Amino acid sequence: MREKNENPQNKEEEAVLVKLALNRKKIEEYERNNRLERYNAGEKVHLKQLEFHKCLKRNRWVFGGNRTGKTECGAAEAAWLLRGNHPYRKVRGAVVGWAVSVSYGAGREVAQKKLLSYLNSEWLASVGMLKGSRSGTDGGIVDYIAVKNVFGTFSYVYFKSCEAGREKFQGSSLDFVWFDEEPPEDIYEECRMRVFDRKGDIFGTMTPLKGMTFVYDKIYLNSVNDDETWCVFMEWADNPYLSPDEIKRLSAVLSPDALKSRRYGCFADTGEVVYCEFDESVHVIEPFDVPAEWQDCLSIDPGLKNPLSCHWYAVDYDGNVYAVAEHFEAGLDVKEHCEKIKSISAALGWKKTRSGALYALIDSAANQRTLSSSRSVTELFCENGIAANPKVEKNIFAGINRVKSYLIGENGVPRLYVFSTCRNLIREFKSYKYGPDDTPVKRDDHALDELRYYLMTKPANAPPAREKGELARFKERLMSARGRGARK
Repeated sequence: MREKNENPQNKEEEAVLVKLALNRKKIEEYERNNRLERYNAGEKVHLKQLEFHKCLKRNRWVFGGNRTGKTECGAAEAAWLLRGNHPYRKVRGAVVGWAVSVSYGAGREVAQKKLLSYLNSEWLASVGMLKGSRSGTDGGIVDYIAVKNVFGTFSYVYFKSCEAGREKFQGSSLDFVWFDEEPPEDIYEECRMRVFDRKGDIFGTMTPLKGMTFVYDKIYLNSVNDDETWCVFMEWADNPYLSPDEIKRLSAVLSPDALKSRRYGCFADTGEVVYCEFDESVHVIEPFDVPAEWQDCLSIDPGLKNPLSCHWYAVDYDGNVYAVAEHFEAGLDVKEHCEKIKSISAALGWKKTRSGALYALIDSAANQRTLSSSRSVTELFCENGIAANPKVEKNIFAGINRVKSYLIGENGVPRLYVFSTCRNLIREFKSYKYGPDDTPVKRDDHALDELRYYLMTKPANAPPAREKGELARFKERLMSARGRGARK
């Protein structure tokens, strides 16, 4: 029988245990309801989504098929910025952003719904409605959301529609803009101005169904060579929550064109790419200090009105080729080009011939004299310190096959790598296409031309040029590890 006067200490201990149990229950309930906390934090991880979030570029785009997880990462990114607790980038305080959709209806069904799913109700300070009840967002069109952030203040996101027109996107100063699906170009450019003064971010999540629009040129090909532009493709197999059996079943019944857009998120109607073997995530690597023993030669496709393209090529002891630097510019004379090429070579510590010149391959067309000059372009290069050799193999189909063999490599390991700083070579790899007569379109191929000239001087399966010593092997491993690390 229990005594009437229970021990007060036991009572206090029991009260503490009850309180702990209630707190644990609240924590478990909070974690169950907090989708942002659980996003990509379980046993299944969407690696492409993490790649997007970890990238510190300020103009990031996800091109993906349906159900690949592209919109999820856009909504989670916006939620992290609004809350101020982004795991991979520093948020300095309250932010203001836009979530832009092609229409208000599309925004209500996708961007609005996804973003709200990552914002706990207790984080919502206020919700403004354009249409619908202020007591709930279901079925209504949200104008803005005020979000309590970790700094004790409020961040704001406004939902915008492209159908409102460019004028409705003027005037504001923003920290971020999220495009859910492709906007018109004038609205995209207007939004870039909105984040300009705050050095804000633009990110987009879309299925590229409209073909070769400005997004293809300015974002995918990065034709403007913007250091802050970055993109990634997502396909069904990248989403760990999709059933492999369902992926196989649906892939079998879709047409090839539908697969390109619906599964892989490829740009529609872009023609057949010549170098379909080129994979930016594999062949493009971050720069590293190239050992002097790897330095081989330069290759030049001359141009005065058209861009002149020059790349510096290195070869390791296994015959792997690296494009390590780039000069790509139009409107200069030969002397000006030579000065820039010599400046880049000096910065690289590039080797010279015994006569003190830089050795380069050059298009044989440079050997021709014009009416405006008594000397050929080749001779002009030689007079300005670049020993240009015009004896190159120009058979285009043999050259393409040689480039392809280096891209494919052996046993799944490529033999051609491009430093990420060689932006024009990368862009041309992605844009070079066959025309209606099954020959490549002769346009925007200056870098690829001189790459062909260079690789055609190499045997298809060139053996190591030198026997490697232990020190050389160690240095090669070190350089390769640095160069082939994870890209941002």
